[in-house]
Amino acid sequence: MRLYLVRHLAPMVAPGVCYGRTDLAVDPDLQALALPALRAALPAGMPLFSSPLRRCADLAAALGGAAVRYDARLAELDFGEWEMRRWDDIDRAGVDAWAADMAGYRPGGGESVADMARRVSAFHADCMRLPAPGAIVICHAGTIRLLSARARGLAPEAMALEAAQHPHAIAYGETVIIDCV
Repeated sequence: MRLYLVRHLAPMVAPGVCYGRTDLAVDPDLQALALPALRAALPAGMPLFSSPLRRCADLAAALGGAAVRYDARLAELDFGEWEMRRWDDIDRAGVDAWAADMAGYRPGGGESVADMARRVSAFHADCMRLPAPGAIVICHAGTIRLLSARARGLAPEAMALEAAQHPHAIAYGETVIIDCV
């Protein structure tokens, strides 16, 4: 199965703000500009899945209309009390605790990367049972990193460690194509 993982476009949020599960919009003019290239790059006739968060859901609806399947397992990490706070304003001790246990710590009392990896792994398992050669998934950088690790055969705990230990370089609107075994 081939997965076409599309990161949402840049959300309307100030630079330096921590956001994960927060439901943010994308500038509609920016989305309108990006749609033709995305439509041209993505195969037709594939199942289309999306995170239910607005920055993904609006893009998925524009690409697939009523055929989109929204799945909460694709949502970004929940940063709890850190959501929508400037990174510079977050307690340094909390950031250090997260750095010491990137996979298991629950930043802001939210969700750990290991928790997220388990839900993303469950989504992946369901995808592998689809009677289709591939699927399009509109989601977040964290989700893409975890799905990429899962496609290489890693179990959720190893997925979490790999995703947490390496900074991502996935651009807004970028498509990452992975082949799953």
